[in-house]
Amino acid sequence: MMDDRQETQLVPPEPAEPPPTGSAAATTVAVRVRYFAGARAAAGVAEETLRVSPSAADVPVSAADVVRAVLATHEEPLTRVVGACGFLLDGVAVRDETVSVPDGAEFDVLPPFAGG
Repeated sequence: MMDDRQETQLVPPEPAEPPPTGSAAATTVAVRVRYFAGARAAAGVAEETLRVSPSAADVPVSAADVVRAVLATHEEPLTRVVGACGFLLDGVAVRDETVSVPDGAEFDVLPPFAGG
């Protein structure tokens, strides 16, 4: 009498290859974004962590990329508020929108404050 069962051999899957060094996936960073005063009200959250990709291949994520990610996430009414905002990157005022933003950075969105 013949046995109709066939022997099945398990083959482990091949490991996934890491993304190439210059790819957007390799340069995406996590940024903790904190909103203050009117920006907080417009965003509807006090803070959040966003995954931000650079605007072009082979360049680091910039402050402008973070602002674009914030606007893409929240749109109106935050769009109107952000135009008047200042920004801090790890506690330092952002004066150049091309400044590189490292993974794990803290990015503060600060609308103008009234008073003296």
